[in-house]
Amino acid sequence: MTNERAALYVVATPIGNLRDVTLRAIDVLKTCDRVAAEDTRRTRQLLSHLGISGTPVDSLHAHSSARDVAKLVERMQAGESVALVTDAGTPAVSDPGDALVKAAIEADIAVIPIPGPSAVLAALVASGLGSGGGFRFVGFLPRDGAARRDAFAAVCATEEPVVLFESPERTRATLAELAAAMPERAACVARELTKIHEEIVRGTLAELAGREEWRGEIVVVLGAFSRSAHAEAVDDAAIDAKIDHELAAGGHAKKIADVVAAWSGRSRREIYERVVRRRPR
Repeated sequence: MTNERAALYVVATPIGNLRDVTLRAIDVLKTCDRVAAEDTRRTRQLLSHLGISGTPVDSLHAHSSARDVAKLVERMQAGESVALVTDAGTPAVSDPGDALVKAAIEADIAVIPIPGPSAVLAALVASGLGSGGGFRFVGFLPRDGAARRDAFAAVCATEEPVVLFESPERTRATLAELAAAMPERAACVARELTKIHEEIVRGTLAELAGREEWRGEIVVVLGAFSRSAHAEAVDDAAIDAKIDHELAAGGHAKKIADVVAAWSGRSRREIYERVVRRRPR
């Protein structure tokens, strides 16, 4: 039976504009026994802005241990209520809060969502690329290696809209990589959402990849994409021409295979074999 003496409140907080905080979120933050926060300094600033003082704030970040999570669960089992918050937006979405949510569920502690601001949904609806149906959220792409190749291939293979996060330092490179595979796919970069310097830029991936610099918090939205229609328009000659272009640019075989496979809709194995055959000896 669920422990009715305590609960874990998953509280969405503003992603920029502090006036976006909900009345219910304020009530929970005022009445909970403690707050579990990704960045305690940032959360204390929010609490101060809301006129809330004296509430203990515990750190729960990407490097927190299983013991840190267990301590919070033990407090809830003892009757305390905990509000889980992230730096901005909804907790447990591309941040470490999901470990506490899972632990609370396993301990039969009530998990109560307090919905509110979300960079994912804000970017999607402002992009005009939502298509009125489903979408895929992938969070941050892995930085390198096989994990990035697999994630990149999955994004390119997804026909419904895709939403992903990226750091400003890597946004240009990620857009260029996506543009190499799907230059004409509609896309949108939403940066600094709800903040003073909010900017929403729309265009094809090729157009967006041409921008030199991006700053602030970044969300990238890719529009719906018909791989089957695109694949039908790509014949062997076009594939070989693209492979030759990538080889001439000095690309490595595996990287070329990733890009051309995503662009053509063919299997990575087939494209890699073509690259090896066409590579200068």
